[in-house]
Amino acid sequence: MQRRSFLGLMAGTALAGQQGRARSEAPRRWRIGFANLTENPTERLEGLGFTGAEVRASWLYAARGQPVELVFFDNDRNRDKALTNAAAAVRQDLDLYVQYCADEAANAEIGEQLRGAGIPVLAVNYPVPGAPLYSADDTLAGRIAGHALAKFALDTWPEQRVIAAILGEVRTKSTRADAVSAALAEKLPRVAQTRLDSLESPGKAEGLLRRFATEHAGMKLLVAALDDATALAAKAAVEAVGRTVDTVIVSHGCDRSMHGGSNDKKEIDPQNRGSIVLGSVAYFLDRYGYDLLPLALRLLGGEELPARTTTQHVLVTAGNVFRIYPPIDMN
Repeated sequence: MQRRSFLGLMAGTALAGQQGRARSEAPRRWRIGFANLTENPTERLEGLGFTGAEVRASWLYAARGQPVELVFFDNDRNRDKALTNAAAAVRQDLDLYVQYCADEAANAEIGEQLRGAGIPVLAVNYPVPGAPLYSADDTLAGRIAGHALAKFALDTWPEQRVIAAILGEVRTKSTRADAVSAALAEKLPRVAQTRLDSLESPGKAEGLLRRFATEHAGMKLLVAALDDATALAAKAAVEAVGRTVDTVIVSHGCDRSMHGGSNDKKEIDPQNRGSIVLGSVAYFLDRYGYDLLPLALRLLGGEELPARTTTQHVLVTAGNVFRIYPPIDMN
């Protein structure tokens, strides 16, 4: 009995030691705050067709199985609320704060406040002084769209008279528009270009393109839409004036109005062979969490990040849409 008691004691001690080592070797669970640009369901982000809820959901999906606890904040496009959120992050002693806020002065103040508290910051789309930035690359996206339109024209209408229109909020999205224009001029130097400013109104965009298409009868139309809602308005415009066979459209954003859900009407789909929308340059706001969380974990691990990391934009077409947005993801 004494021998069995001694052996039992030794086994219990060994098991306790193994459990203690397992606990000590368990990865640390990081507490990461994400302050969204806005959670207002009626608001669209970056002039594209994505909502704050889609961005937040991407964080939740990306965090599954990761050693993180997410704490969400809503900056609500409001300076005072953004400052209040940052103060709450300090009180909660978070390990890292991801700031998505368009207010330059607020970002500067918040960056200083969090540095003083020893909380590292990762900025999204708008810089925070001293923090690494993750952002879209409007120049790259615009060049992708312009080159796609030019290639289509050279391949399909090599001997035809062609004119190009850049349609959308051309002043507020000037970087995107300038990049489209430069790419078109590089490949099609003799093709005239016109910018049509929709002033944030798809209805106005439709009217502008109707008039443009009517005024340029007999010419092939290359249309670079600066967002997906404008692309759909452009499609409606050329259908109304009977110019679909003379028009091709490339868009920016690739939100659900383009690739759709499993039961949605999809503009970009292998089965939609009659669509005049060649494709849409993806911005992937609905996948921001998948890009940002690895950056956050690298930063928490002590790695120095590049000053800026950009979205890997691609042109989504009927030929690759199911690879980039598989149908199983859309159910």
